[in-house]
Amino acid sequence: MGTSTDLTNARWRKSSYSGNTGGDCVEVADLGARVAVRDSKDPEVGTLTLSPQTYAAFVTYVSA
Repeated sequence: MGTSTDLTNARWRKSSYSGNTGGDCVEVADLGARVAVRDSKDPEVGTLTLSPQTYAAFVTYVSA
């Protein structure tokens, strides 16, 4: 805790699991050693950062 990740130059993309209806979308940014995840509707609320392995496990779980 207490460590912040600089997201100034993060290149956000909409998750391939998000639909095209303009509703709820998840955006992700590859930060190299971490993967950042945020809500596209309210990106200023916060960002979840995960290791690539944890992100892969998360995607596997939610897409099952």
